Amino acid sequence: MGQGLIPIIAISDFRKLKVEQLKRLKSSEVYSDGEYLFTFLNAQTDYLRVQAEYKAELSNSIKGETLEQVQREPLVVNKI
Repeated sequence: MGQGLIPIIAISDFRKLKVEQLKRLKSSEVYSDGEYLFTFLNAQTDYLRVQAEYKAELSNSIKGETLEQVQREPLVVNKI
């Protein structure tokens, strides 16, 4: 997990940020225990926002669940 053009941030640090801090944060990859969770994309222009929305729609058409679907299922934690 090297430091590339997109900074890496731990989910624990990400959760501590307030709204104004999030608005200033560079787009970042968010990890937990070395596992990739998601990319926080801070689209600073309308063009980038539209492109991000397009990519999100594309991703959602392939896989993913709504908040309601996720909340309906009991949380299963994999313990090895």
